[in-house]
Amino acid sequence: MSRSVHRSVDRPSRAGDERGSVTLFAIGCLALLLLVGSALGVVAAMVRAHRTAQAAADLAALAGAATIGGPGDPCAAAATVADRNGAALLACTVEGRDVRVRAQAPGPRWMGQVADLAAEARAGPS
Repeated sequence: MSRSVHRSVDRPSRAGDERGSVTLFAIGCLALLLLVGSALGVVAAMVRAHRTAQAAADLAALAGAATIGGPGDPCAAAATVADRNGAALLACTVEGRDVRVRAQAPGPRWMGQVADLAAEARAGPS
C-alpha cells in the first residue's frame, strides 16, 4: 500500500486578506461627508453674513437719506441703524441729497480664517 503524503501549505485565505477593508472605505466616506458638510456650512454662513451686511447697508442708507434736510447727522443715523441690524458702518458720505454707506457684518470664523463681509448702498430722493 502506498501512502500519500499530503502537505498543507499555509496560505492566507483570500477572504482573510480583505477583512476590514469595508471599514476603511466607510471611514473614508464618512470623513468626506463631514468635510463637504462643513464646507457647505461655511458657505451658508457666508451667504447669511452677506445678506445681513446688505440689509444693514440698505437700511442705513435709507435712514441717512431720511435725515437730510432735517435735524441730525445723516451718518450718525446710518451708523445707529447699521448697528441695530448687526453690522458696523465702515464709510458714509453725503453727496448732495444722496447718502452712500458701506456696512460690514461679521462672517464665519473657521479654521483660523476671518470672513467679514461688506456691502454698499446708496439712497436719496427719486
